[in-house]
Amino acid sequence: MNRDTSDTPPPAISIRSYGTDGHAHAHDFAQLVLPLAGSLEIDLEGQGARLDRTQAAYVPPGMRHAQESRLPNRFLVVDLPAVDADILALDKLAARRFVTITPAAAHLIDYMGAALEGGAPARNMALWTPLLLDALAEAPPRPVSRLAALLAAMGSEHVLGWTVADLAAQAKLSSSRLHAVFREELGTTPHTWLAERRLEQVLRWLATTELPIAEIALRAGFSDQSALTRAVRKACGMTPAAYRRQAAGA
Repeated sequence: MNRDTSDTPPPAISIRSYGTDGHAHAHDFAQLVLPLAGSLEIDLEGQGARLDRTQAAYVPPGMRHAQESRLPNRFLVVDLPAVDADILALDKLAARRFVTITPAAAHLIDYMGAALEGGAPARNMALWTPLLLDALAEAPPRPVSRLAALLAAMGSEHVLGWTVADLAAQAKLSSSRLHAVFREELGTTPHTWLAERRLEQVLRWLATTELPIAEIALRAGFSDQSALTRAVRKACGMTPAAYRRQAAGA
């Protein structure tokens, strides 16, 4: 259906990073949360998901939601103005909320993000939004994850001592097949995923406990405090002590 869009304001497009201070909120416009780098955990009125390079979120108007991440991340966020309800792409996205990112959508997200970071006006990027909506809406529903049971059972602290072989045994897959499934579903390797979970737990301990940093390194399986410091600096751009001070608001 052709629509008169002359009175419709353009989408507001920005690049945002999320931390651990997310709080539940709602707004009177729809929003797309599209990954550029890293990941975050998001909750849409009780429906939770991990957004990464394989999955985005559509937040309908008025829906309370909250998000957080303990690792560096960058997201392209598109605030959509009030539009006619007969737009098919939005109907499809509203029905799913969590959307598989197709290769076509990924290329558009990367292009829009790079253009914004390069200084392109947001209003210029808004011209690409209808194409992006169509690319996201055409994505088939995400199949049931072969890793769902494994990931649900694996809290960050639970996996500190685990190896890739342990993950494979838990998932009832060979190590080579586990590697392929991680690549297909999460866009990463089991080894990298374990390292991220270990670092998430380290950051949680730094933010919520007074454990000595050397003890945190030992508990998390790092060879020594220096190895932990290198990992935290690489991920967060600061030392463990500086991260602890920042988390405490000092």
